Amino acid sequence: MITEQNIKQFSKQCEDIFTQIRRDVIGQNEVVEGTVIALIAGGNVLLEGVPGVGKTRLVRTLGRVFDLPFSRIQFTPDLMPADVTGTNIIVKDERGNSNFSFQPGPIFSNIILADEINRATPKTQSALLEAMQEHTVTVMGVSRKMKEPFFVLATQNPVEQDGTYPLPEAQMDRFMFKLVVPNPSLDELIDIVNMTQKTMAEVAAPACNGEELLAMRATANQIPVADEVMKYAMTLCSATHPDSECASEAAKKYVRLGASPRAGQSLISAAKVMALMKGRFNVAFSDLNELAYPVLRHRMKMNFEAIAERVTPDDVITMIIAEVSKKFGISVKKPAGEKIETQPAAANAEENTEAPAQPEEKKRRLFGKK
Repeated sequence: MITEQNIKQFSKQCEDIFTQIRRDVIGQNEVVEGTVIALIAGGNVLLEGVPGVGKTRLVRTLGRVFDLPFSRIQFTPDLMPADVTGTNIIVKDERGNSNFSFQPGPIFSNIILADEINRATPKTQSALLEAMQEHTVTVMGVSRKMKEPFFVLATQNPVEQDGTYPLPEAQMDRFMFKLVVPNPSLDELIDIVNMTQKTMAEVAAPACNGEELLAMRATANQIPVADEVMKYAMTLCSATHPDSECASEAAKKYVRLGASPRAGQSLISAAKVMALMKGRFNVAFSDLNELAYPVLRHRMKMNFEAIAERVTPDDVITMIIAEVSKKFGISVKKPAGEKIETQPAAANAEENTEAPAQPEEKKRRLFGKK
């Protein structure tokens, strides 16, 4: 049974984590928050951004802050699956007899940085599939369990760049979040340069260990989800399918394939962590609306019409939220901070008639830019 003491302890732990991360990472508030939420919830994270915006530094810092063994795998076109998972090698014992001995690969760690994952070939990318979902690695018919907690934090350059192999849908679906890392603002850029002129090394101190992280995850799992909130979350996911009973008009027009059931699992798990971070005992509609972007943006396959009209997945998610919120009688408003919030319909009835955001609006979304 969750208690108020558990909530306070959880909040204090999160505050310490963010404080230490800020010692090494300038700006990127939404990306940092989203990554920490996914780590606590037990999900994998895909960070997308152009080179040099701090993706790798953020992951290295997380390894220090959570005080967990950390492995970095630099994905290149010539990397082989055995270089990731490990392989059996022939060794001789003291009697001179030859035997097979398993040599573990870098994937056998707690935090795995798959750096520039889309620069490796699909054959090598697939080496992570089993580890990301089942937390096991099978080599020559023998399955080996990974250490817990286990996370894969992958970085990738935009797929339009040269020399990249877009991740297949099956692998994208195994990432809880896709977070888009924007370029820093002018003030942030000045702070970054000033900080790195002193030292390029990370200085963050450990703020949480593996056992404490697992305890935080267990606490988050106990957060209740009201039936109406659960139905709203699953409707958001189902509304991404153009042929489902809950299909939204936006999905019918712009989406070819919608989100999988893993999207619903990820949305609820992450929303529980966000509720605790905000000091609440229950999941709210606003939590689901904020998290819908990183959970759904990489799980939808856009059709030709969306590509021709330059409609992004974030645009479609905004339209879906507007449609589903109206159906549930929840008003949605976008304040100056550009975070989507929900209020009871009775508090502002006019909000229910507000037109959905147009695709051409180029606003920053929570956890990334469009």
